[in-house]
Amino acid sequence: MTDQTPDNPFRDQHIKSFVKRRGHISRAQERAVEEGMPRWGIPYSAQTPIDFEAQWGTTGQPNWLEIGFGMGETTAKIAAAHPQVNYLGVEIYTAGVGSLLKKIEEEGIANIRVISHDVVDVLRDMIPDHSLDKVLLYFPDPWRKARHHKRRLIQPEFVAKLAKKMKPGGLLHCATDWENYAHHMHDVLSVAPDWQNTVSTPFSPRPEDRPLTKFENRGLKLGHGVWDLLYRVR
Repeated sequence: MTDQTPDNPFRDQHIKSFVKRRGHISRAQERAVEEGMPRWGIPYSAQTPIDFEAQWGTTGQPNWLEIGFGMGETTAKIAAAHPQVNYLGVEIYTAGVGSLLKKIEEEGIANIRVISHDVVDVLRDMIPDHSLDKVLLYFPDPWRKARHHKRRLIQPEFVAKLAKKMKPGGLLHCATDWENYAHHMHDVLSVAPDWQNTVSTPFSPRPEDRPLTKFENRGLKLGHGVWDLLYRVR
């Protein structure tokens, strides 16, 4: 077994579900990161779990986690529509972080906090057990080539660890426009002992509280499919 002490250099040996590249970032996004992270960001820490109520200044509100929010378009819409939720977004790419922080400021959305780090580390080190009411995973990288499927985030080990972070009855909502990944998610979650499908069919209708993105709308007009999966912790 790998020793998980903080000073062990081998503690972070999981397969990454992303490739960190230096993508294009606009000056406006850079400025949003510089100015917004001190206000809305939570620094990653291997030793300091998040105190949701202290961080949001709330009492008894639901805690939602969005994994990989991209450019933050959907995140901003959902958080604004649910102001009673403590909404935590985790994204590795700086351009996306900057884009969301810019939206937060422009639209006055007060209930979002942002962590820019690998979500596997964040879950392990910063999310207390039995603290999350809902987790959103929308359109993650499908890693299309078969030899890259091991990089897909939804794997048996990951969903087992995620279940420990959920409150009883907590909901996981996944969505993908890649059919092969949709079936992969179903194959993993349908046999995971901690999770139960909310419907009797493999995939769920899109819930009304998941906004359609511009990309998704364009794909639907072209006849492309989108698959939603909703599972609850048993």
